Amino acid sequence: MPHPAAVADRPATRYQLSRLIPDRWGIMTLVIALFVATPLIAVATIALTPAPDIWRHLYNTVLFGYVEQTVTLIGGIGLGTFIIGTGTAWLVTMCRFPGRGLFNWALVLPLAVPTYILAFVFTDQLEYAGAVQGTLREIFGWRNRQDYWFPEIRSMGGAVTVMTLVLYPYVYLLARAAFLEQSVCVLEVSRTLGKTAWQSFWNIALPLARPAIVVGMTLAMMEALNDFGTVDFFGVRTFTAGVYDVWLNMDSISGAAQLASVLMIFVIVLVVLERMARRGQRYHHTSTKIQALPSYRLRGIKAALAIVFCALPVLLGFVLPASVLVSYAVVFFDVTLQANYLTITLNSLSLSLGAAVIAVAIGLILAYGLRMGSGPLPRAAVRFASIGYAVPGAVLAIGVIVPMAGLDNAIDAFSDRVFGVSTGLLFSGTVIAILYGYLARFLALSFGTLEAGLGKVSRNMDGAARTLGASPFQAMSRVHFPLIRTSLLTAGLLVFVDCMKELPITIILRPFGYDTLATFVFQYASDELFEESALGALTIVVAGLIPVVILALTTLRTRPGHASGGRA
Repeated sequence: MPHPAAVADRPATRYQLSRLIPDRWGIMTLVIALFVATPLIAVATIALTPAPDIWRHLYNTVLFGYVEQTVTLIGGIGLGTFIIGTGTAWLVTMCRFPGRGLFNWALVLPLAVPTYILAFVFTDQLEYAGAVQGTLREIFGWRNRQDYWFPEIRSMGGAVTVMTLVLYPYVYLLARAAFLEQSVCVLEVSRTLGKTAWQSFWNIALPLARPAIVVGMTLAMMEALNDFGTVDFFGVRTFTAGVYDVWLNMDSISGAAQLASVLMIFVIVLVVLERMARRGQRYHHTSTKIQALPSYRLRGIKAALAIVFCALPVLLGFVLPASVLVSYAVVFFDVTLQANYLTITLNSLSLSLGAAVIAVAIGLILAYGLRMGSGPLPRAAVRFASIGYAVPGAVLAIGVIVPMAGLDNAIDAFSDRVFGVSTGLLFSGTVIAILYGYLARFLALSFGTLEAGLGKVSRNMDGAARTLGASPFQAMSRVHFPLIRTSLLTAGLLVFVDCMKELPITIILRPFGYDTLATFVFQYASDELFEESALGALTIVVAGLIPVVILALTTLRTRPGHASGGRA
C-alpha cells in the first residue's frame, strides 16, 4: 500500500501541475508574447551560426575599436548625465534663486529633441563652414584653420556632448523625485550638526537618491547604445554602427547577429549593474508628517552660477536647435515641400499611428492576461517579450528580417510548387516589417503603462463582473476598458512619438524608396543638405514635445508643503 503521506500529496501535486498548464486566455497570451519575442529569439539563433571569416576579420581590424568606443561613449554619457541631471535636480529642489520655477519644467524640454537632430544642428553651426567659426574668423581676422584651434564636433567628444544634452532629463526627473521624497528630519539633523549645503548634498541626499539616479543613468546609456544616427554622422564606430556595417557592407547576416549579441551583453551588464545598485537599498519615512524641505537661498555669484548651470542645458539642448530649425524651415519651406515633405510626413504619421494602435491592443491583451493569472509560462514569456525596449534597434531589425525572409521563402516555395506562381517577397522590405520592428521595440511602453493602469482597478470589479456572468473578454471590454482610457491614451501617445523618432529600425527595414521623417532628415543631413530638411526635423521635435509637456504636467509636481515658486 502507498504511504498515507504520498496519497495526501497527490491532490497538491495535481494542483501544482494544473497551474503550469495555461487556460485559453493564457495560451493566447503565450502565443502573442512569443510572436512579439520572435526577433529576439531569431537574433540568438542566428548568432549560433558559424561565421569564422567575419569574426577573424573583425578581430584583426575593428572589434577592439568597437569595444573601446562603445565603453567610452556610454561611460562619458553616464558621467555627463549624472553631473547635469543630479546637479540641476538638487538646485531646483533645494535651492532658491531667480528663475527656479522656470527651470523646474524647462529642464525637461531637451528630451523632445532626438539625438541625431541635435547632432545635425551642432554640426551645422560649429563645423568650419558654420556660423560660429565664421563669426570668429571675421572678428579676429583669422584666415584659415591653421590660425586658430577649435574643437572638432564630429568626434567622440561631440557625440558624448550631444547625447548628454538630450538624455540628462532621465536622471533629472528621477533624481528630483528622489530629492522631493526625502525626509525633512534627516536633512534637518545635518543642518543641526553644522553641515553646509554641499556637505548635506554629498553625504546625505546623494546616497539616499543613488538608486533613482542609477536607474536614470542606465536608461540614458541604453538609449545611447540604441543610437545610430549620431554615431554614424560623427564617425564614432560603436557596436550599433558595426552591426549595420557588417550586415549591409560585408553582407554577413550571421556576423551581424553575433556582433549584435555582443552588443546585447552591454545591455545586460547595464541592467545587472542597475539591479545591483538598487539591491538592499531601502528607505522608509519614519513620519507621516509632510513638511516643506529646508531650502538654501543663493545670492550673488552663487545665484548667478546656479542660473548658468541650469540655463546652459536648456539653451543648448532645446532653445538652440529649435530656433535653428524654425529659421531654416521658414527659409527653405518651398524647397522642402517640393522634396515630397507631405508624402513623407503622411508615411511617418500612418506608420506611427498604426504601430501605436497595434502596440496598445497587444499590450492590453498581455497585461490583462497577466491580471487573469495565466500561469508562470505565459508570465515569463510576456516579461521576455517586453525587454525589446532595452534592445538596440539595429539588433531588432536583424531579428525581424530573418524570420520574415524565411516566411517569404516558404510561401514562395509552396506557391511555386502547388500553383506554379512565384509570390516574391510579401513581408520582407515592406511596411509590415517596419510595423513588426516597432512592435517588438516599443511594446514595453504600452504594456508597462497598461499594466500600471490595470493595477489601479480593484480586483473586486473582476469578481463582480464574473458573478454577473461576464466572460473575461466581456469584463475587459465593458468594465476595465472604460476605467483605463487615460492609460490607453498615454500608452498610444508614447508609442506614437517614439515611432516618429525611430531611425535604426526604419532605415534598415524600410521598402526601397520609402522614407519617413527620420530617414528623410538623416539622408539630407548626410548629404550636407540639412537646411532643406529642417521642416521635417522640426515636425519630429514638435511631435516629441507632446509627451514632454504631459510629463511636465503630471510628474513635476512639488512636494506637499513645499512651494515651487520661481522667486528668489
